[in-house]
Amino acid sequence: SDAKIGSGLQEALKVGTENAVLQTGKVDGFLANKAIKILMPKSLQTIEQPLRLVGYGPQIDEFVVGMNRAAEKSVPFAKAIFWDAIGQMTFDDARKILNGGDTSATDYFKVNTSTKLHTTFRPTVEDVMNQVGVNRQYNDLIGRYKSVPFAKSIAFDVNQYVTEKATDGVFFVVGQEEKKIRTNPTARVND
Repeated sequence: SDAKIGSGLQEALKVGTENAVLQTGKVDGFLANKAIKILMPKSLQTIEQPLRLVGYGPQIDEFVVGMNRAAEKSVPFAKAIFWDAIGQMTFDDARKILNGGDTSATDYFKVNTSTKLHTTFRPTVEDVMNQVGVNRQYNDLIGRYKSVPFAKSIAFDVNQYVTEKATDGVFFVVGQEEKKIRTNPTARVND
């Protein structure tokens, strides 16, 4: 029945999203996961090598660690947002997810939670990045780079970058959990 399909799917999605949040919302949840680790932004990768050559490698490494720590601290807020989306799921949504592809539930979450996740993650990301000194490190690295002759001006919102990467990382892990639930009966809550 529609009710049984909806109930079973909601239960499985709660388990999957909770697992994803637990995996990513802990120390090294992002940093140690090569698939979602937050690296230097593409627009800043051009300055990375010159700065490493003049001895700023440790500061760059600290900057990368700090961005990942900020993402890890923001992710636990995602559980409530995912569960709200699960609670608002219609029978039609449930059928589409059930009969959809390997990541149709993840796609549902992207459509229904992305804006809320960004809004919720951003203050935590900014707070943690200020606490661990990432924003100071970023400004210091940019300042060092600008002191290099012929350096181009760079304008970049590092807090927005980490917020987007945190959201992308959570969705990636939710997709992995969804695939596991679809293919591995032991990953499901019950029959």
